[in-house]
Amino acid sequence: MQRRINKIAVLGSGVMGSRIACHFAGIGVKVLLLDIAPKEPNDAEKAKGLTVEHPAVKNRIVNDALQAAIKSNPSPLFTKSAAHLITTGNFTDNMKGIADCDWVIEVVVENLDIKKKVFEQVEQFRKPGTLITSNTSGIPIHLMAEGRSEDFKKHFCGTHFFNPPRYLRLLEIIPTPHTDPAIVDFLLHYGDLYLGKTTVLCKDTPAFIANRVGVFSIMAIFHIMQEMGLGIDEVDALTGPVIGRPKSATFRTADVVGIDTLVKVAKGVADNCPNDEARKIMEIPPFLQKVVENNWLGDKTGQGFYKKTKGEGGKEILTLNLQTMEYGPKQKAKFASIEAAKPIEDLKQRIKVLAGASDKAGQFYQLFHAYLFSYISNRVPEIADDLYKVDDAMKAGFGWEIGAFETWDLLGVEAGAKNVTDKGLTVAPWVGEMLAAGVKQFYKIENGKKYYYDLASKGYKQIPGSDSFIILENYAGNVVWKNSACNLYDLGDGILNIEWKTKMNSIGGEVLEGLHKAIDRAEKDFRGLVIGNDGTNFSAGANVGMIFMLAAEQEYDELDMAIRLFQKSTMRIRYSSIPVVVAPHGLTLGGGCEMSMHADKVQAAAETYIGLVELGVGLIPGGGGTKEMTLRASDEYKEGLVENVVLQDKFLLIGQAKVATSAQEAIELGILRQGIDSVSLNLSRVIADAKEKAIELADAGYTRPVERTDVKVLGRSALGAMLAGINGMKTGNYISDYDVKIAQKLAYVMCGGDLTEASLVSEQYLLDLEREAFLSLCGERKTLERLQSMLKTGKPLRN
Repeated sequence: MQRRINKIAVLGSGVMGSRIACHFAGIGVKVLLLDIAPKEPNDAEKAKGLTVEHPAVKNRIVNDALQAAIKSNPSPLFTKSAAHLITTGNFTDNMKGIADCDWVIEVVVENLDIKKKVFEQVEQFRKPGTLITSNTSGIPIHLMAEGRSEDFKKHFCGTHFFNPPRYLRLLEIIPTPHTDPAIVDFLLHYGDLYLGKTTVLCKDTPAFIANRVGVFSIMAIFHIMQEMGLGIDEVDALTGPVIGRPKSATFRTADVVGIDTLVKVAKGVADNCPNDEARKIMEIPPFLQKVVENNWLGDKTGQGFYKKTKGEGGKEILTLNLQTMEYGPKQKAKFASIEAAKPIEDLKQRIKVLAGASDKAGQFYQLFHAYLFSYISNRVPEIADDLYKVDDAMKAGFGWEIGAFETWDLLGVEAGAKNVTDKGLTVAPWVGEMLAAGVKQFYKIENGKKYYYDLASKGYKQIPGSDSFIILENYAGNVVWKNSACNLYDLGDGILNIEWKTKMNSIGGEVLEGLHKAIDRAEKDFRGLVIGNDGTNFSAGANVGMIFMLAAEQEYDELDMAIRLFQKSTMRIRYSSIPVVVAPHGLTLGGGCEMSMHADKVQAAAETYIGLVELGVGLIPGGGGTKEMTLRASDEYKEGLVENVVLQDKFLLIGQAKVATSAQEAIELGILRQGIDSVSLNLSRVIADAKEKAIELADAGYTRPVERTDVKVLGRSALGAMLAGINGMKTGNYISDYDVKIAQKLAYVMCGGDLTEASLVSEQYLLDLEREAFLSLCGERKTLERLQSMLKTGKPLRN
């Protein structure tokens, strides 16, 4: 049976339900969002004379929840316009609407009796064959299916989304013994391809995989903290980005998730897992109990382990002292090994250095890894038959850059096992058997594919579904050229890939050297080129530090050469004899955006935050971005359209430094091109999809494009209108005097300079204007101040 999902029903509109609805709407699926009807009108409704039967009253709960979700920041929708795909209603009047749905997702409160009552209603209206799943995070899935029909049981399982559903990539699939295996396969594939998720098959065990291991990790850290006499600020310094974990680290994560939720999961595991050898770690320590008793539950109550206050100097974040239970100023944590390791860009090398350190930080890591490695070894095969599922769940659900078993591999399986036993903990017997058989790693890589150690066969198996992914670190044996910043990989099928690894993946001289080398090599020996990387962000733009240094030292000839090289690079992306596909994701700013705008095609991750942001540092886009927006405006001039308005829209995109909050929004804004550029929902698929696009272009007989000489610029009349608009913004105090100066230069370039009438010009003409304006701004003191502020604080300066 070919199953398609055109419409879903979400039952329950709380924080999770409303956001799950938004995520499905974001990918273009119609949604029926239902919740209970209120028992009586509220005061405002009574004042209007509305009764409990009025639709506005009956749907108040669901409508208020949906509006709160839509207005929340970050947005649960890829674009605001997707909200029209969501229809709301209530269980009393609208449950019959699920008859038209292909999938029903239950997201009501975590109460088995209430869930069972909802499923009784569902059975009355659900058509046979419709998928029915529960988003529970704690109730055993098989208990919910009790008493239901055979068709219901066959099509029922758990689908545990993580909050917020758009941004956290994990989707745990939890079948019951009655679930049709074909349904499980469908959900694993649909979650990956259409929802952009890392889908992980779980067993129906308490807390499933991610929460079981993740909450244990947090509770173990609490235990170690007390044993070592560490404070909250010290622990969060040890357990954040320095070891590849989110900025929220441990205690801030607890505040965001909800400290009561953390306690509930820990208690659930302790109560329902009598054979868990680490049950004592899950016991709630006195300080945690006290925090809950005080109702300091984190962000939801305004304070938890941290508390935001407003003082004379503005907002301040205070930290809870767990001994006195009083809040005080944050303390800067100081560990010699962390200070020494921070400059190490390679996360794997940094973890090795930290885990081997002899100071207090090193002792913390050794003890934490002992607890973690012991626990995960004993959870396989209890919670998952395959060890890679544990790593996938932790990376996608808790934001770990390197999984738990991957970390163990990194530090050495034998050394890690010895550390566990030295600390008085146990390693699962299967690890010892594996080592005794001469198998020294949990993972291995061959021919660009990753294999995991399989307990059942006592050998390696390829990770299922990984043929659809290209992970560049798996292609380390396929490097055909490199410099200190870049690697060129042979991806097979005649496609070359360039990646670079710099701080924030910024673009400097070595990256541009690598780009030219990649195009040269691709033109000579390959069929196409992909520009993509596995970093956290595609690129935060040009190397601001280099621009500041050259500008401050008034090295204008060198600056001119650097800008010419950047322009030449983006033009080579556009005008090479092989197709070039750019695969952006995450932050894609400034120069990263300009590269994307010059590609034959862009294959963007859904979570791509792209824009031309140079005005924030006192400049205009100088790598072809200003030229390209002008060219795109020219291509949009059509009879019946006011050309000045079209140009003004492009001008404002740059002038307001707009950054699209998703790839779909970038298409709406015109940064990416409708019908040419494409979006991959799953980040892991982006480079593989980009490779396919490059192959398609090559197979279609790609021919080098011809540089444009027919770009229409509007000259003085448009420039006058733009300058008047800029002055109006200044009069209204929306922009500063210096913003006016930058905007005037941008307008001058986009109108084609001081031309008496509309004219056709070449791309090179516009590039020369762009470069001259960029250079002139580099000579301004206020631009230097803005550049310096960005380097020092990471924030734009308004001067």
